[in-house]
Amino acid sequence: MKEFDIIVIGAGAGTKLVTPPSLLGKKVAVFEKESPGGTCLNRGCIPSKMLIYPSEIVRLTKESAKFPLVFKEPVLADLLKITSRITETVQKDSDSIPLAYHKNPNVEYVPYQARFESNRVVIANGERYTAPIVVIAVGTRPSIPKGIGLEGTPFWTSREALRPSFRPKKMTVVGGGYIGLELGAAYSAFGTEVELFTRHEILRQMDSEVVAELRKCPPLSLNENHELQSVQYSEGEFKIQWKGIKKETACDSLLVATGIIPNTDDLGCENTKIRVDDRGYIQVDEYLETDEPGIFAFGDCIGNYFFRHSANFEGEFLFENLFKKNHKDKIQYPPMPSAVFTMPQIASVGLREEDIKVPYWKGVNRYSSSAMGMARMSEVGFVKILASKDTQEILGVHIIGEEASNLIQLFVLGMTHKLKLDEYLKMIFIHPALPEVSRNALRKIREIRDKNE
Repeated sequence: MKEFDIIVIGAGAGTKLVTPPSLLGKKVAVFEKESPGGTCLNRGCIPSKMLIYPSEIVRLTKESAKFPLVFKEPVLADLLKITSRITETVQKDSDSIPLAYHKNPNVEYVPYQARFESNRVVIANGERYTAPIVVIAVGTRPSIPKGIGLEGTPFWTSREALRPSFRPKKMTVVGGGYIGLELGAAYSAFGTEVELFTRHEILRQMDSEVVAELRKCPPLSLNENHELQSVQYSEGEFKIQWKGIKKETACDSLLVATGIIPNTDDLGCENTKIRVDDRGYIQVDEYLETDEPGIFAFGDCIGNYFFRHSANFEGEFLFENLFKKNHKDKIQYPPMPSAVFTMPQIASVGLREEDIKVPYWKGVNRYSSSAMGMARMSEVGFVKILASKDTQEILGVHIIGEEASNLIQLFVLGMTHKLKLDEYLKMIFIHPALPEVSRNALRKIREIRDKNE
């Protein structure tokens, strides 16, 4: 039995509990069955944005005639060179993680699956490890529909879409969440004919007016309320049928983005007091502790939020709670932002309008009603702000348009510190920059308020 001060299962967001404790003299064992860095580095956030950014450049050239700027030759994107560069970059970054651990005398990196034998005892590669503190950060993986014919076919998930072996001519995307929309939009910009099908509506967790705006300028062909019935594959072609619809879709690439499931089914939780819900997500309390004292979990595998920034926040909270304080605090989440990197971008923080239960004001300002919007000839996009009538604090902000993921950060800061409407407007906003769109939406709320006082 190898003994440590802390065991960390998962070297993605779990890295937040590896080097920091080791620098305090703690002996740490970290386990990772796949590539270090987790989904974000290897199969998610980072490589997808490295693919999306050049696709945005291509799309801008296609829309440049309105300025007028006319490119004499069409922009040709070498998809395989782009994805090869992405793979090399993230692989180098991933490979650097265990190299750093091997140089650290307080860290033992174990590149194998870890499974609980009992509470706070895990087995990996035939060896047993124990520690008074165990942290689980095993993340999630794509959820694949069963019994419809996908088995044995070369369908893609986000993993394969970021490391393609060929350039698709026609792609079908199944799933209306951010993964399907982002990757489908990128491939569409690169010249693949892309159709997206979703069982319900796209981006069901987003503000309804934002989604309606996206439908006006979709970055790919959208087909909502289409439920997948069956898939057949033969001689390089997929044939797809949809329930209740006499329509067959044919394509050479099928991207399945129908959700995620937690990587807890092979963890051996049944050998411990750790509880999982009916979907497999680990149940934790307000300290991120499981039913077994000393075993903690965070990140995607607990099912609260599914962002790397939320997992980082939780990991940093755990490090402070376990190693830097002489008391334990309950986790308190500040306003949690999200972004969808389609074109146009979407960003959100706080409540949707349909979820607000108190009296509120609403201010909406379109990009086109600003100096920078005029300069960019923005045809779509707006900032929507929802503020409490009683407290005058911002309840929610929803943005669709260029650089939405940057514009939202003003409100993440303000809502975290509970700023009131007038406090936002004390600032001087740079003219003529895009944040003036946000300022004008704030001013509209102030005008409505002042008229009703």
